[in-house]
Amino acid sequence: MSAAEKEPGFSAYAGRWIARLWGRVVGQGGTPGQALHAAQSTRHKEIPEVSFVPTPSPLSFPPLVDQVRQALPDPITVYLVGGAVRDAFLGKPSQDLDFAVAKDALKLARKIANLLGGAYYRMDDENETGRVILTGAGGERSILDFAVFRGADLEADLAGRDFTINAMAVDIRAPQELLDPLGGVADLAQKIIRACGPASLSDDPVRVLRAVRFAAGMKFIIQPETRQLAKQAASKLPQVSPERLRDELFKILSVPQAAVSMRALDILGALAEVLPELPPLKQVQPPPPHLEDVWAHSLHVAGNLERLLALLDLGYAHNNEDGGDLVTGLVSLKLGRYRPQLSEHFSQKLNFDRSYRPLFMLAALYHDSGRIQEEESFDAHARRGAEIMRKRADALRLSNPETERAVNIVRYHQLPRALIHGGGQIDDLAVYRYFRETGPAGVDIALLSLADLLARHGPGLSADVLGEHIGLVRSLWEAYWEHPEKVDPPALLDGNDLMRALKLKPGKQIGAMLEAVREAQVTGAVADKEGAIELARGMAR
Repeated sequence: MSAAEKEPGFSAYAGRWIARLWGRVVGQGGTPGQALHAAQSTRHKEIPEVSFVPTPSPLSFPPLVDQVRQALPDPITVYLVGGAVRDAFLGKPSQDLDFAVAKDALKLARKIANLLGGAYYRMDDENETGRVILTGAGGERSILDFAVFRGADLEADLAGRDFTINAMAVDIRAPQELLDPLGGVADLAQKIIRACGPASLSDDPVRVLRAVRFAAGMKFIIQPETRQLAKQAASKLPQVSPERLRDELFKILSVPQAAVSMRALDILGALAEVLPELPPLKQVQPPPPHLEDVWAHSLHVAGNLERLLALLDLGYAHNNEDGGDLVTGLVSLKLGRYRPQLSEHFSQKLNFDRSYRPLFMLAALYHDSGRIQEEESFDAHARRGAEIMRKRADALRLSNPETERAVNIVRYHQLPRALIHGGGQIDDLAVYRYFRETGPAGVDIALLSLADLLARHGPGLSADVLGEHIGLVRSLWEAYWEHPEKVDPPALLDGNDLMRALKLKPGKQIGAMLEAVREAQVTGAVADKEGAIELARGMAR
């Protein structure tokens, strides 16, 4: 940096390239070329000096950027592009790094993988994209993608990206000299999501979902023209592969304000394309004490779920609402002791590439998807909703474990309410039968039922009803984590034991006997193998 660039007069150009003649700024821009072009538009016969004015605070990049730079062959120019540059301005860590080069991206990716001890994958031969996956000592993964320019040069590549805040780059040999041809830094400062160009969203409609995610995750506003582009591109979402839609949807459901994001997708016309079963719920009015249509209720359930997860220190921020003091106090007092177990439960992965929490939020949004206007039996809509959830899970290409968990949550979301209606204080046998039906999803269903209760009654919910339901949730969690023998009693014998002792043949009767033994263990009526055989003998007579 020259002495002139340290003077106060240059502070207005921080983070920009400037062109100077005789010490005076005669042009500026987001790249050296833009600054030079601006200067030559009025001083076309003179050759200005072009330089970068540093940002007030140095940009901080992950150590991996230095490791890549040190591993590079000397002649190669490599640019760090996209989200990692944006995150450097926001002061956020970034484990996923995108690099752009003029040529030989696959060869470079393989070389970096070899030098850094990572795994190499050919991602896209047509666009020449290679991926390097580095795994840390604790199992954490970093992903480095290397791709050739999508266009004639770097500026063309950046112009073809989604939003201006993601269309910035740095040469990793000069990481403090920003290249920002589309004004991404200004949009970051103004907290605006702006498309890079008129075709940015129609060229890749999944960017409609991405706009909503960025807006929710960073608390930015989608610029009006970009909102209009999103509405125009939403109808093209069915052309996107189910896997890409799923991944972007799960990212949306991973950030706070999922309900707000769903409303935004609906306004943009994208919700009907991605989760088509949900918008029709606006036309369904459930029976009292529900206060609103099923769609609005489902959004409130999702919002309440985030609120409860926040109260239990599970990674969501929340704002107090009416009745927040009562809910906060009772949840913290009665359920707070299970924070460590809940944290471990919600950190599980039913799929290696996806966390569990967004799947839970998706199931919450679908919990009443089977409702219709007419009065029905108590859980008819839950059975129908489970079928709807399964079809949507299949359409999103969820794994079998993910599908079964989501389906179970929807299918049995009424069970805690049924236990309350059945007398409030539940016994050991009721707890056992509850988890026999729900499995590990019973933990989630209990929390979902509380979010459902808050949404169903609204501000009119009495302290007694709230306290009773929280007590039920506590009883279920206590059994699951503190008395596992009530949930899954140890086997005293198996089917072969019964067939030998009672001289029986294989059949449904054996399964019924084993289940009767398990229930008798829970109630204390049977404590050993001999007692189990005697119980089964009585059933065989």
